[in-house]
Amino acid sequence: MKVLVTGGTGLIGTTLIPRLQQAGHDVAVLTRNVKKARHTLGDSVTLWSGLEQQTDLNGIDAVINLAGEPIAEQRWTEEHKRKLCDSRWALTAKLSALIRASSHPPAVFLSGSATGFYGDAGDVVLTEDDPGHPEFQHTLCARWEALALEAQSARTRVCLLRTGVVLAKKGGALDKMKWPFKLGIGGPIGSGKQYLPWIHLDDMVNAVMWLLDTPDLQGPFNVVAPYAVRNEQFAATLGEALHRPAIVRTPAQAIKLLMGESAVLVLGSQHVLPKRLEDSGFAFRWLHLDEALKDVV
Repeated sequence: MKVLVTGGTGLIGTTLIPRLQQAGHDVAVLTRNVKKARHTLGDSVTLWSGLEQQTDLNGIDAVINLAGEPIAEQRWTEEHKRKLCDSRWALTAKLSALIRASSHPPAVFLSGSATGFYGDAGDVVLTEDDPGHPEFQHTLCARWEALALEAQSARTRVCLLRTGVVLAKKGGALDKMKWPFKLGIGGPIGSGKQYLPWIHLDDMVNAVMWLLDTPDLQGPFNVVAPYAVRNEQFAATLGEALHRPAIVRTPAQAIKLLMGESAVLVLGSQHVLPKRLEDSGFAFRWLHLDEALKDVV
């Protein structure tokens, strides 16, 4: 297939693109920085510097939309929240419009989302049937998904990737999580009772490939490991993998003072299960957190 990827230089994209190529697909990458993308991805991909010249996506068989401003890089000021929304909504709306304008549209549109769709849900077990509840994360993801679904038709199926924290050997949230432990001051955050939905990068990429290649799948999919863990269990397991103590608890109030509204990213709880992925027959390689963390650290 001819596959168009956005967010190709990010954590998931840089691992996914070689997998797509190994499977025989021809990959084009939409990027704002052609020089950086060429350095990162090499000469085997076609680079698009924008969509301004495109009137349709005829000739593209699949679109994988992973682009979006990182959500946890800074406090959520009103300006930064607008940037988070615009980086997701505007591109997704444009891709959907181009797909609709195509006489031979892509057969599949895989579009990013996040478990933030559900908001802070405490101990409630969440599947794709849960509607979520209003807060910024939900608003961000719900609109993002709605714009992607505008591309859906009898000729184009749309899959929504509600992704958890992706664990990788380099990059992503784990890079930030490791430093307190390496300094000997790691441990639970707040009560430690909040659930953390996670997935190993290998399984993340495998899930994307599975959704790409399974033609009867569409709609939302929780792309997370089957066994969610509480924050205190995650901290203890990460400390063990790093051979460091995990006993210094960071008070919730300190996190709120530091992060403001975005503190919900670490203090909020989402007990998310990948029900639709498992029901579809997808097999996870990394089921248990201890094995996943030992592999990536």
